[in-house]
Amino acid sequence: MPAIVLIGAQWGDEGKGKATDLLGSRVDYVVKFNGGNNAGHTVVVGDEKYALHLLPSGILSPGVTPVIANGVVVDVEVLFEELDALAERGVDVSRLKVSLNAHVITAYHRTLDKVTERFLGKRQIGTTGRGIGPAYADKINRVGVRVQDLFDENILRQKVEGALDQKNHMLVKVYNRRAIEVEEIVTELLSYAERMRPMVTDTALLLHQALTAGKTVLFEGGQATMLDVDHGTYPFVTSSNATSGGAVTGSGIAPNRIDRVIAVVKAYTTRVGSGPFPTELFDESGEYLRANGFEFGTTTGRPRRCGWYDAPIARYTARINGVTDFVLTKLDVLTGLAEIPVCVAYSVDGVRVEEVPVSQSDFHHAVPIYENFPGWTEDITGMRTFEELPQAAQNYVLALEGMSGSRISAIGVGPDREAIVVRHDLID
Repeated sequence: MPAIVLIGAQWGDEGKGKATDLLGSRVDYVVKFNGGNNAGHTVVVGDEKYALHLLPSGILSPGVTPVIANGVVVDVEVLFEELDALAERGVDVSRLKVSLNAHVITAYHRTLDKVTERFLGKRQIGTTGRGIGPAYADKINRVGVRVQDLFDENILRQKVEGALDQKNHMLVKVYNRRAIEVEEIVTELLSYAERMRPMVTDTALLLHQALTAGKTVLFEGGQATMLDVDHGTYPFVTSSNATSGGAVTGSGIAPNRIDRVIAVVKAYTTRVGSGPFPTELFDESGEYLRANGFEFGTTTGRPRRCGWYDAPIARYTARINGVTDFVLTKLDVLTGLAEIPVCVAYSVDGVRVEEVPVSQSDFHHAVPIYENFPGWTEDITGMRTFEELPQAAQNYVLALEGMSGSRISAIGVGPDREAIVVRHDLID
């Protein structure tokens, strides 16, 4: 059975939770391999809406084992809050597995995230302030705290002391904040240990054994390709690898185990935070997309920047990730528009460019070149086959498919769980 990687094709918020839910009943494991609680999935099940931040959305599928793998940074307090909130709503959360090698977000990471972002002023990245970047920085600097350290007080204390020895100088002398006490952090982290103990395991071995036994494993990326620390719009990116390659390093599986890469892409484009966005709209069309698409961040509540579909970005995503299938979401949001522009290329200093510029400066100055497509007025939320869609909607989807570098295998036509048109099976 396959190992499937599911990633975002734009700047996040594409509807990956819906795609995961579509596959949920047919997979055995759902793995979060990067990021932390700086992103969110909104999953609608019947009349119930679930906003997940740290947990894999597979936690909502009965019989599925959700896994937080080694590439994730874990805010344990947030983890327990999410688990408790789901348990109160009747969701079985006992199946969750957490990697012993995942790094832990501490209170000093959150503090540093907020003060350094404010210190940047106009050069702010637009972080969520949840300590994600500082936790990953500690990981790379080899002063990070891992989940396994919660079970060894001596090691935990040594690591916290080593981290705070430097950070307190910065907090006090640069940012004029109080020093953080080692004991304060150690006591808090140790308080989580016993509740964490039943959840933790060698998740890399667990997933290897699952794949060897013929289980289907879905690797669910947080954030998205254009926010990848290596391949996104640096420096306006997240602090981890949100591409299909990140599934390998972030979970401990071998690259030759991956059978399929599914990228989720909106029928238009959004992003949250700072950074270049060639098709961004500042007029009534942007407000139309924001209002009709309910474009407000799952984690922060911030209004999302909205723009038209960007085909060069989709092609870039297909190339970087080895995309085998796209899932196109929120097609219904475009209903009622007389005309729908699509960015087919860019103009950079008067020169037509077909691909995403590798130069940061060029991408900042890229001006979208649009091709317009007729819209439709019919309500498509109840349609379940491609042939049922209005001809204009079919033509729009086929045009995007032709521009985007891989086939569009499923189309979201409404907010409900079952509001999806499947053109090609995503597993077989």
